[in-house]
Amino acid sequence: MSIENVVIFERYPLQVGQKIRLEGGGRGGDWLVIGVDEKKMRLKCPVSGREVEWDRMFAFAKVLENEEWPKPHK
Repeated sequence: MSIENVVIFERYPLQVGQKIRLEGGGRGGDWLVIGVDEKKMRLKCPVSGREVEWDRMFAFAKVLENEEWPKPHK
């Protein structure tokens, strides 16, 4: 057995009403959590009003305090 660096991903306990920001990829941007269950999450774009339902994610990077939301688009 060897000793290795291992990255651990845990399911973040999303809650309705949370404001989240996805970085990178085609789903990047600011979202409002409007629904969540064991398998799916429903999100709403605060700018366009678009609602989506996606499989739950397992990544959590950081919490930003006193952050402007939604972030102005450039």
